[in-house]
Amino acid sequence: MNIKEFCEKYAINRLGTNCLKWDALDKRYGNKDLIAMWVADMEFKTPEVVIEAMKKRIEHGIFGYSFVPESYYNAFINWEKNEHNYEINKEWIRFTTGVVVALYWFVNAFTKPNDSVIIMTPVYYPFFNAVKDNGRKLVTSGLINTNGIYTIDFENFEKNIIENDVKLYIQCSPHNPAGRVWTEKELDTVLSICKKHNVLVVSDEIHQDIIIGNNKHLPAAIVSGGKYADNLITVTAPSKTFNLAGLLNSHVIISNEEIRAQYDAYAKTVNQTEVNIMGLTATEAAYTHGKEWLESLLDVIRHNYNNVKTRLNEKAPKIVITPLEGTYLAWLDLRAYMDPNDTKVFIQDKCNLAIDFGEWFSEDCKGFVRLNMATDPKYVEQAIDNIIKNINCL
Repeated sequence: MNIKEFCEKYAINRLGTNCLKWDALDKRYGNKDLIAMWVADMEFKTPEVVIEAMKKRIEHGIFGYSFVPESYYNAFINWEKNEHNYEINKEWIRFTTGVVVALYWFVNAFTKPNDSVIIMTPVYYPFFNAVKDNGRKLVTSGLINTNGIYTIDFENFEKNIIENDVKLYIQCSPHNPAGRVWTEKELDTVLSICKKHNVLVVSDEIHQDIIIGNNKHLPAAIVSGGKYADNLITVTAPSKTFNLAGLLNSHVIISNEEIRAQYDAYAKTVNQTEVNIMGLTATEAAYTHGKEWLESLLDVIRHNYNNVKTRLNEKAPKIVITPLEGTYLAWLDLRAYMDPNDTKVFIQDKCNLAIDFGEWFSEDCKGFVRLNMATDPKYVEQAIDNIIKNINCL
C-alpha cells in the first residue's frame, strides 16, 4: 500500500494509553504538550496479522506457562535466512526480555569487575550504562565525523583495546544514532582486531530490518564467510521492526558451544522466568506474515527523512544532517546555528519538541539531536515547521 493508505490504516494517537513516549512527557521533559519524537518506537499499529494472532490467543482465555513451539523457531530462522542470508540453528537461540537486559547480562557473564569494555561513540546510551552500572571500566573509541558522515577510527579502536586490556566490545549494527549500515570491509576490520586481541564481540543488531539506504545489513556472524562467528554473540528483536517493544521478547544467538555454555550458566543465576506467551505469538505472526507491512513502513520512514533533509537543506542549510542508511533515527548537528548549551532551550522550549539530545550518546555531541522518523508524517511536518520558524529568528 502507498504511504497515505498505510498511515490511514495504521497511524494512531497514543495519548492516554500509558505510553512512555507521549504520556510521560511531563515527567521526562517537564512539558506534557511537546511533540514526542524521542524514544525509538512508533505511532503505527503493529501489522494486522499480528493483532489477529494475538486476538485468537486472547480468545482462548488461558495465559499460563508456555514453551517455544517449533513453528516459532521456523518463522524466526526463515526470516533471518531470507532477509539477511543468516543461517541459524535452533540450538543457538536463547531468549531475553530485551536487548538492553541482555547487554547487562553479557557484561556480567563474560567480564569481571574492573575489566574493560569498549564501545564506539556516539552510541545508544544504555551501552554506557550496562558497563558503568556493573562496575566495569568503560573505554570509548570515537567515530570519525566528516560533515555528518561517520566512519570507524580503526587505529584508535585497536590502540584503546591494547592499552586497556579490553575483554568485551559491544557493537551497534546498524548504528544508532550515526545511521550507518556498516560495510563488510568495515566489519571485517573491526572483528579481526577483536579476534587478534581475544576480545569477545556482542553485536546488537536490533535495527537489522530498518534499512533506508543502499547498504545491505550484514550480520556480524556471516562476515567474510563466517570466520568470526566463534568469537561473537548476536542480539536481535522484533521490537524495532514491528513495534513490539512492550511484549518483551528478544533473541540471543550464540553459535560457539563454549560461549553458549558460559552464557547459560550465568543466565541460570538471574533468569528463572518462562517465555512471554503474547510476545511469542506476536513475533511468530510478524516474521511469518509481516513483510508487506514492513515494506510500507520503510516507505514512510524514507518519506519522512527525505522531507526533513529537503526542507532543512533549503531553509536551514547549515544544519548538518547525517545520511540515514539504517535505523529510523535522524541525527542532526545544530551547532552552526547556536551555542551547544542553548540546544535544549531551542528544541524543547521554542520548537516544542521532545527529542533525544546528543550528549546522551556522547559528551562530545552536545548540540546534536536525534529525531524519530517512524511516526505519522504530520508530526515530522510540525517538527520541521517549528525548527525552520525558530532557527531563522536566531
